Amino acid sequence: MGTTPFTGSPEELDLRRADSLAREIFSDVANKWALLIIETLGERTLRFSELRDEVEGISHKMLTQNLRMLERNGLIERRVYPTVPPRVEYTLTEPGQALRATVDGMCDWTHRYLGHIEASRRQFGT
Repeated sequence: MGTTPFTGSPEELDLRRADSLAREIFSDVANKWALLIIETLGERTLRFSELRDEVEGISHKMLTQNLRMLERNGLIERRVYPTVPPRVEYTLTEPGQALRATVDGMCDWTHRYLGHIEASRRQFGT
């Protein structure tokens, strides 16, 4: 089974590519751990152990996986210092800071509508 070649304009192809990339990135970062890591880093630089201590409930493995994914997507910068043992620090990049503003907006939305959401859930017994 072959693929059908794209016959649209270059602009349509660029839009398709951008939409596909957006879905992929959203799929990566739309998990509770990634969002908590982004929020925790804020405007600070933190070491791995500091992040693990501040992101309540995250395992070493989940923190490692999410930090790698965020770095691969260009949202955090990882700096390794040649010490013994090596010191590794993480900070948000400019795109990471921009995403953090969106995360902050989601948190504001949650605070604003918390009472409404809780009342609705009570009606459904959850």
